[in-house]
Amino acid sequence: MKKLLSLMLVLVLALGLAACGTNNEEGANNGGNNGGGESGGETPEKIIMGFVPSQDSDEIAGTVEPLAKQLEEEIGIPVEGKVMTNYSALVEAMGSNQVQIGFLPAFGYVLAHQKHGVEVILKSERHGSDTYRAQYVVRADSGIENLEDLEGKVWAVPDLTSTSGFLFPAAQIMDKFDVKDVQTEFFSDTIQAGGHDNAVISVLEGDADVATTFDDARTTIEEDYPEVMDKTKVIGYTEDIPNDTISVTKELSDDLQKKIKEAFLSFNDNEDMIKIMNEVYSWDAIREANNDEYKVVADTYEKFKDTITLD
Repeated sequence: MKKLLSLMLVLVLALGLAACGTNNEEGANNGGNNGGGESGGETPEKIIMGFVPSQDSDEIAGTVEPLAKQLEEEIGIPVEGKVMTNYSALVEAMGSNQVQIGFLPAFGYVLAHQKHGVEVILKSERHGSDTYRAQYVVRADSGIENLEDLEGKVWAVPDLTSTSGFLFPAAQIMDKFDVKDVQTEFFSDTIQAGGHDNAVISVLEGDADVATTFDDARTTIEEDYPEVMDKTKVIGYTEDIPNDTISVTKELSDDLQKKIKEAFLSFNDNEDMIKIMNEVYSWDAIREANNDEYKVVADTYEKFKDTITLD
């Protein structure tokens, strides 16, 4: 009888241990699938970091490679830099989680936040400021002297989700001239040039009458077009705009978002990394940011979002 009780006790203990082992394995498997542990979200096997052209796409791809490698070292996950065709493509790629880190302008960020829950974590600093403005560039011999002279002209924009290239100039013109659709009621045509540099080139080469870009995008093409400063002029500026962002998808775990943020902030003490940021987007430093800072952009968009076309 004692032997039978002992045997039963051993069996009960064995079954208990097996159950614990199964539960632990399930917990481990669930944690592995979740990837983010207690912080939620996921920790992907690879991070894709998205850029948009502010200059030649191939040139950007080569320039950002050391940046991706340094970030990879800092966060312990492979990182690949990918140059997208335009801001819209980057917003949608982040929405489908094909890109996890995006260098988005303020307007692109607002769209990505509203549509896909993308969150800003960092912003640029240029010349000691976290704001900038848009400018209107025309040919020096065009006879165009002010915004009034732009009516009926051909407008070159970097991209329809560009903050300085489209949103703020469109809002300014709509307010100033009381038009609802700046593309159809004020300008005769709108060209999406595919970058601030290309927008300026469109004016320089006579394909457009005016380009709206960040201040002063002309310097980005001065090496290839040394005549640009003499053959073009700036006829006006918009109000101040919050600087562009480094934003992340909502799918990333809180822990990983924190690591990414800390890694980029550490670049402020790395001369080589800041030099790359400056070459690509003219960033002098990287600063912390939050969604509230971009409310002015969201409010600007809200005023006429039903009357503009972003296709």
